[in-house]
Amino acid sequence: MNYCPLCKINEDEIIFENEYVYFLQQEQEVLIGSGIIIPKAHRETVFDLTREEWNATFSLLKDVKNHLDNTYKPDGYNIGWNVRKIGGQEIMHAHLHVIPRFKEEPFANRGIRYWLKQKENKHRINK
Repeated sequence: MNYCPLCKINEDEIIFENEYVYFLQQEQEVLIGSGIIIPKAHRETVFDLTREEWNATFSLLKDVKNHLDNTYKPDGYNIGWNVRKIGGQEIMHAHLHVIPRFKEEPFANRGIRYWLKQKENKHRINK
């Protein structure tokens, strides 16, 4: 395995944790309040999580939402996994993005599906 920045995390970034996963946050200039939930063990993608890690992620996500609701009072959320380079994954350690969204944002009401559904993204199969 090559160097993985999520396998050696800064303790100051840990906001919540349980037996299997962490919720990490870094100061953000744009995505205020956003963070990631990562397994403590190195897993390359969400598809590599164990059942225990999957359940622990879901459990921690509820705690994270309560914290973000109380701290930032967002109007919505984007929650998602990117898988492999083509899917937008830049760090090959599974991580669930938790992004609070606010109605004052320039792209409010436009989630990731808006961008993916643009005609120029259409996959063309060569037969």
